[in-house]
Amino acid sequence: MSYVTVSARIRRELYEKLRKYGIVVSEVIRKALEEEVRRREEEIKEALKKAQEILLKIPPEEIVEAIRSSREER
Repeated sequence: MSYVTVSARIRRELYEKLRKYGIVVSEVIRKALEEEVRRREEEIKEALKKAQEILLKIPPEEIVEAIRSSREER
């Protein structure tokens, strides 16, 4: 597994508080980014599930006809 470095500019006061409380910034950032990616992937799955439910209601013949008419317009 390879890694990359991510940096952010923060206020000095915040940096000092992080050091004061012994907060490991890399762990916090890593967990926050992993959680955000997980949340976004979950949103995409839900959107795909809703799209699938809608598409399953459309008869296949109607989809075929729409594709054919689209090709004919070219």
